[in-house]
Amino acid sequence: MIPSSPSNRWYALQVRTRWESSTAVLLEGKGYETLLPTFAAKKRWSGKQKESSVPLFPGYVFCQFNVHDRLPVLVTPGVISVVGRGKVPVAIEDAEISAIQQVISAGVTMEPWPYLEIGQRVRIETPSMQGVEGILLNFKGNNRIVLSVSLLKRSVALEIDREAVSPIGIGQGTALQGIGTRQLVPDGVS
Repeated sequence: MIPSSPSNRWYALQVRTRWESSTAVLLEGKGYETLLPTFAAKKRWSGKQKESSVPLFPGYVFCQFNVHDRLPVLVTPGVISVVGRGKVPVAIEDAEISAIQQVISAGVTMEPWPYLEIGQRVRIETPSMQGVEGILLNFKGNNRIVLSVSLLKRSVALEIDREAVSPIGIGQGTALQGIGTRQLVPDGVS
């Protein structure tokens, strides 16, 4: 086991698709502490619905290590890169890792959720307003949001359930945008 020290911080590792579990096991075998949050997903196989454990952040594993000694981590099968800004790895805040660990230990039901920011364009997904687009103006508590929808060169604000909208323009590599306030990109991607 690699001793914990002040220079060991938590980092998000981008890993190959569907390699999250095996990469975490390999890193633990090397003595690193890892965190791979999962949730129970219901999938349909052979006409039957089965529950399986899948990563909460697909394509990512959290790992605690000294960034100045990251080669053993990077050469681990499945690891693509350390998430950061450009080629500079950026550590995950300790409070954010602690919050994830607390939710896991509390046994609270969780699932992935699109990350939304004020000013972001979103699309309404309810049957009555399917496809209407707007701009997120405000969060009202945990479950409701306020949108601005342009109609006839005028704006109409409406309050709607948070789960009734999806962000527009979600691309690869945005799964971790909800962690922290900064945009992170994999090491080596500009």
